[in-house]
Amino acid sequence: MSDLQFFHEGALIGVLTAQPLDRVLDYKAPEGGCMLGAFVEVPLGPRKVLGVVWGEGQGGYDLAKVRAVIRVLDAVPMRHEMRSFLIRAADYTLTPLTAMLRLATRSPGLGDPPSMRKVLRLANADPDRATDARRRVIGVMQEYGGLAFTPAELAEYAGVGTGVIKGLVKQGVIVEEDTPRDLPYPRLDAGHSAVDLTPEQAEGSARLCAAVASGKYGTTLLKGVTGSGKTEVYLEAVAECLRKGRQALVLLPEIALTSEFLTRVEARFGARPAEWHSGVTTTERRRCWRMVGEGEAQLIVGARSALFLPYRDLGLIVVDEEHDTSYKQEEGVMYNARDMAVLRAAICGAQVVLASATPSLESWVNADAGKYTRLTLTSRFGAAVMPDMKAIDMRPEALPSTRWISDVLAGEVRKRLAKGEQSLLFINRRGYAPITLCRACGHQIGCDHCDARMVEHRFQNRLVCHQCGETKPMPTICPGCGAEDRLAPVGPGVERLGEETAALFPDARVAVLSSDLFGSARALKAQIKAIADGEADIIIGTQLVAKGHNFPLLTLVGVIDADLGLQGSDLRAAERTFQLMRQVAGRAGRMDKPGMALLQTYQPEHPVIRAILSGDEEGFWKAEAEERKAAGVPPYGRMAGIILSSPDVAQVFDLGAQMARHDGPLRAIGAQVYGPAPAPIARIRGRHRVRLLVKAEKAAPLQSALQKWVAQFKIPNSIRLQIDIDPQNFF
Repeated sequence: MSDLQFFHEGALIGVLTAQPLDRVLDYKAPEGGCMLGAFVEVPLGPRKVLGVVWGEGQGGYDLAKVRAVIRVLDAVPMRHEMRSFLIRAADYTLTPLTAMLRLATRSPGLGDPPSMRKVLRLANADPDRATDARRRVIGVMQEYGGLAFTPAELAEYAGVGTGVIKGLVKQGVIVEEDTPRDLPYPRLDAGHSAVDLTPEQAEGSARLCAAVASGKYGTTLLKGVTGSGKTEVYLEAVAECLRKGRQALVLLPEIALTSEFLTRVEARFGARPAEWHSGVTTTERRRCWRMVGEGEAQLIVGARSALFLPYRDLGLIVVDEEHDTSYKQEEGVMYNARDMAVLRAAICGAQVVLASATPSLESWVNADAGKYTRLTLTSRFGAAVMPDMKAIDMRPEALPSTRWISDVLAGEVRKRLAKGEQSLLFINRRGYAPITLCRACGHQIGCDHCDARMVEHRFQNRLVCHQCGETKPMPTICPGCGAEDRLAPVGPGVERLGEETAALFPDARVAVLSSDLFGSARALKAQIKAIADGEADIIIGTQLVAKGHNFPLLTLVGVIDADLGLQGSDLRAAERTFQLMRQVAGRAGRMDKPGMALLQTYQPEHPVIRAILSGDEEGFWKAEAEERKAAGVPPYGRMAGIILSSPDVAQVFDLGAQMARHDGPLRAIGAQVYGPAPAPIARIRGRHRVRLLVKAEKAAPLQSALQKWVAQFKIPNSIRLQIDIDPQNFF
């Protein structure tokens, strides 16, 4: 069906809305008609809702009762390739098409007509006196690289009243302008800045550029050791995409990475790209959505949801740190952005670059099988070399029960302090302690709404549930037995490790990096920049620090508990531990000073620990692939998770048992059903959770069989059923 199809006034058309109806509704085309794919406002009961013209109407009833489209919105119609992407993504993930449309219409003010607005920009003037509030306002505007703000947005981001902003406007420090609500982005210059590449980088970038220039679909796994300059290589592919007049998308796994990355993009192309993530203002999100559709945004840097923007001509998608688990959406529409990037590129004839030092096993297998092209960067850029990695066997260490930093690791930290270098102590646990235990009765303080222990956050003096976000003040009396002053923290988190570090190294500047210690993305970015500028001697961090940050003075990484990720029955436990340890170790020695990574472990002979230390990555992937292949699990088999939840535990178990007994459609394709069983976290937000796991062969038509299976059952309104195709977690 052509994008140019036009429906004349009064014609019967089908409109897909973002409402949870899961079907296309019939309407009459409005006065003046409308295009296929047009964004429209339609009546639905007493409400007016957003929809997209999806095709011809179905009819089959009294057409006199069909209501007309209210108006066509001022937005570029949705292209055929975007509609195809939403349909195929919905079919693959077994998600209602209306829910997929919601992902594609998350633009603030989409229905607003073109208009002018007052915006604020930073001028080249200083205030008559510098107050903290004024400094915050100016700092926000400088941080966002000259982007325009509305007065309300600027006040919110800076945490000040509008009176402060009005005062700066009167003094000429900030200028007020009338501009169209949505402006095109500055043009990027592919030849703005020449980049000196190593021969290995030059060869890789030439192959990527040739692939982009072909105008055809293809996926490349760009594998390079940490610090090898993968970013410079794929930015050359972005430059080629710009030269061809097509749009490029770079996905990043963590919002804290965007600031440093945007600076590199601006240096390379002479202007900042469009941004799409939760940290940008609603004004900029609306502008980005519209300019992407009009082709006035050449490069978009964003989170996973940026895949659902209405690109006019998408030629390249880069998935940076493609192994990162944050690319999997775990609530609502359950999709993996890495896989959806490949799907979208295949539909629109674009190239995909999957970049990682430690790729996912799925991507490694696809490259090994020849489905993906493989590019490998084997050495670090410039004078930097890979860090020396060693294990510290904790079994002979005679540490007190309240200490976690071994004498060996402490000694290495002291050497770095003496040389003015930075050390990173890594533990993948937020908060102060994972368990609060009563020494009188053994009671462990849990969440009232979840089957999870509450984590002490001493900086906030509160207990926090990391499943539902529930918090409560830190008690002084045991809720179980009423004993006073007998509650004790058990185990370390980053806050407790920071406390131990401050005691061991009283003269050192200690910075704790954990996502829940910062009230805003801006504050987190500021801390990361301060560390990179040398304003800390010892960094205490969670997995946040493993995600692509570059700390020039960092030469020592100490992993406090290298065994933590090896516990449990997750089929990806070995893979994730290997990735995380290699990634965090790669933060050390990224400049001209040699680095060292020390892993504290009680299992130095464990195959994963040995693989991490040996650096034999190919050997690890091959062994892991053989194990998965023998077990018939992804990427050599298919899996789907069925999550049932309800306030009534008996009801949800009864339905799960009924589903397991009537599994005929699944047995017909050779699939097996495991469960029902309580989810590892059996209650979240007051809802009891039961899981079933479906396992099938690689070529089995799993989605159609799942649809037939689920259709057999009448699901009560009190039960929520979710299907997770290719589950990444089993919580």
